[in-house]
Amino acid sequence: MPAKVINGVEVAGAIRAVCRERVRRLGVQYGITPGLAVILVGADSASRLYVRNKARACVEVGIRSFRFEFAADTDPGIVIDKIAELNADPAVHGVLVQLPLPPQFKLARVLSAISADKDVDGFHLYNVGGLVIGDTVFPPCTPYGVVKLLEHESIELEGKNVVVVGASNIVGKPMALMLMQHYVMQRVRPDFAGFRGARIAPG
Repeated sequence: MPAKVINGVEVAGAIRAVCRERVRRLGVQYGITPGLAVILVGADSASRLYVRNKARACVEVGIRSFRFEFAADTDPGIVIDKIAELNADPAVHGVLVQLPLPPQFKLARVLSAISADKDVDGFHLYNVGGLVIGDTVFPPCTPYGVVKLLEHESIELEGKNVVVVGASNIVGKPMALMLMQHYVMQRVRPDFAGFRGARIAPG
């Protein structure tokens, strides 16, 4: 089977059109406009780009975007307090802390501070547990995006031999767990070795 290049921009546009309609219906039926709060700590250029893109995507589909920036030397307690405030804010339906964080932060403490009901990144232990048992609540966004790309292209996953490159908690491990739900034969590798024989290779 020849390799196929998937047009991610085209797929994203189709998905956002569906999201835009869902947001419109929420407003018409319930008077609700979804709100996403993003916390950015430090001045990492890649992180700032990701946050700008997320804000742009929110505008495109009609979601309100709230952005909170902190200096790289901010005390972690201040950020934790802001998370608690956002957890209690009814105008905020999703809370996202842009990673990576400066070294003084304990990642587990920050992620566990986000309400499981607003953990749109899917990193809270409650949501990770749901992913493990196959009852996903909020799936991590990058692996979910990979699955949506494959579904959009009608690529059958069941029984496939898949190599997942990388074993991070953000992408590699959740990607493997999501693929397990499709009954695939998979291997998780920390690098690009071992691709021979793989039919699908997300990572």
